[in-house]
Amino acid sequence: MPMPGWIRAANAVAALVLTLFIGVVAHAASDIRLATTTSTENSGLLTAILPKFERVYGGKVRVVAVGTGAALKLGENGDADVVLVHARALEEKFMDAGFGAVRKDVMYNDFIIVGPRRDPAGIRGLRNVVAAMAKIRLSGAKFISRGDGSGTHQMEKSYWTEGGVEPTGAWYLSAGQGMGQMLTMADQLEGYTLTDRATYAAYRNKTGLDGLVEGDPKMFNPYGVIAVNPRRHPDINAQGAIAFVDWMVSAVGQQAIADFKINGIQMFYPTVR
Repeated sequence: MPMPGWIRAANAVAALVLTLFIGVVAHAASDIRLATTTSTENSGLLTAILPKFERVYGGKVRVVAVGTGAALKLGENGDADVVLVHARALEEKFMDAGFGAVRKDVMYNDFIIVGPRRDPAGIRGLRNVVAAMAKIRLSGAKFISRGDGSGTHQMEKSYWTEGGVEPTGAWYLSAGQGMGQMLTMADQLEGYTLTDRATYAAYRNKTGLDGLVEGDPKMFNPYGVIAVNPRRHPDINAQGAIAFVDWMVSAVGQQAIADFKINGIQMFYPTVR
């Protein structure tokens, strides 16, 4: 028996509505690939703030936590939609090469030198990071380096260069690991390392390391968020990337960053006022 025309029309309308609904849901739920530093992941910041963004955005943020150099490389290759990193010189190079569509300052904290409580290099309480690094070298104590092209590694290298120190020899270990692993290694080897304050705070109770050197303006640690350029990689989730950047620098996103604390202490400070 032929299907009445009104039924065929109703089915067609229902099919169209379903198609549009699926399209809207699929668009709203498009995942965002975030390449970021290990500090934002290891500290717990992303666990605290990403659900707040996802509730607004309607999709998931898929995180790859690596060193800044590797995160920018993922963006360069189109394997990330957005990057959240902390090495301004590398970020500017990324933008100048046309790999980024938009970059925003988003937050900051600082670096500290941590080491064994007995402090064999005698650097506790120093306010000059370059002098402290030189004392570690002269003492022969072990120094554990990220050695991975991360923002932390870039900053560490600048201190050695300024102090005229060549970081080579048995005392210097280049591990190529993330910040959490580095803190664990420094604890096990009774060595020193440079770390961002937030990751150290998250790992402090897991290690026997003390915070020894802090407060030097040279230890300022700013972060930038960059949406990858869709002109370079048309298949990326460009809309999701811009949505993430906009949220991070919005009043809501900046407040979420400010609200993240470890043991009641604020770990990151919003840049946008």
